[in-house]
Amino acid sequence: MVANSGGLSAYLHFKLTRLHISPLHSTVYGLQLSRKKRRAAVGVTPITCCCSDSVVPIRSVNKNEDRSSHRLLVQATPALPFASHQSRFVSKQEKFSPRCTARNSGPQSRDNPPKRDTGIANEKDWGINLLNENVNESGTNEDGSMWYRESGEDLGENGYRRRWTRMGGRSHDDISEWKEMWWEKSDWTGYKELGVEKSGRNAEGDSWWETWQEVLHQDEWSSLARIERSAQKQAKSGTENAGWYEKWWEKYDAKGWTEKGAHKYGRLNEQSWWEKWGEHYNGRGSVLKWTDKWAETDLGTKWGDKWEEKFFAGIGSRQGETWHVSSIGNRWSRTWGEEHFGNGKVHKYGRSTTGESWDIVVDDETYYEAQPHYGWADVVGDSTQLLSIKPQERPPGAYPNQDIGSSSPSSTDGDSSDLPPPPQ
Repeated sequence: MVANSGGLSAYLHFKLTRLHISPLHSTVYGLQLSRKKRRAAVGVTPITCCCSDSVVPIRSVNKNEDRSSHRLLVQATPALPFASHQSRFVSKQEKFSPRCTARNSGPQSRDNPPKRDTGIANEKDWGINLLNENVNESGTNEDGSMWYRESGEDLGENGYRRRWTRMGGRSHDDISEWKEMWWEKSDWTGYKELGVEKSGRNAEGDSWWETWQEVLHQDEWSSLARIERSAQKQAKSGTENAGWYEKWWEKYDAKGWTEKGAHKYGRLNEQSWWEKWGEHYNGRGSVLKWTDKWAETDLGTKWGDKWEEKFFAGIGSRQGETWHVSSIGNRWSRTWGEEHFGNGKVHKYGRSTTGESWDIVVDDETYYEAQPHYGWADVVGDSTQLLSIKPQERPPGAYPNQDIGSSSPSSTDGDSSDLPPPPQ
């Protein structure tokens, strides 16, 4: 097979044929998994996949392709976590607002469900404003809805200090409710943490939960300053078997080492999908990126795509697989790979279960990102509130105990134990 240097414009689509009847198709949970093709495609006869309206062409490569072109995209309306009718969430904010502004004393409602695929917000987007005094107050609005607001400070060993504010409200019949908590933590080791947790439910039975954290600490092995950010989000429908969950994390240190990743899961009635991806930069030019996405239906149809790339000093490799299993167990797959030698030569190879194969060496450019587009300097600039946290004053002769548990950052390493099990 000979590579086509002019490029092949084609797209890989996996979508369930019955999705077009769903009111959520191409909005909240419509599964349309697509991927751009890259330059230098291997010319083969397209193969029709039995779960798709379109053909499945061979994978190709574009030197300017970024991560998004490797991914199968799960399309979703960014503003809605779920709902068959958009008006459900449009009117809900109006219902909450009057009961959270009672007589200029109650907290303003921040009752807005999390948005899908929005990553980790910056601290300024949360508007965290901790009170400087202890507060415990509550009230009732004219419509019978209730609100409360509390704040306080907790102190512990090793200079541990935690300031917090908690607020919320609920409707007069207790059907609708929202809660939110802010906090900051610090101790004498230099550990600092800023966080938010919020949750809510509405009259239709929809519920959601979200948490966000930002941590500054000193790495115990390298003694370098490190900032870690994480977010978890989930939402569940009260009227149908639908919901989604996401976990995001980012880690940075002062010498450029960076790690980023996400785990995601979603379901709409008989359809479920998963996604995992990660990026690792060692700060000295070495980079590893990977993505794994798959989906399935209750009827047994499964499909997915995964890829990985490793590079250092212009030399590296890419490899991946696209696959599909029908409801009766028939499997189709195509694997591919690239070896980049750093001298303008690229070895491309692959094969499929239908007998396709290719193994060629071509003249091609090697393109990859050796540094993250958002790194240490960026996260420091966006973490001014975290960095400004003031720990307790340390008395003379008192030294921090590095083994105190409060000085250890919260886990944000992307443990997949909180995700539903993948299909077999």
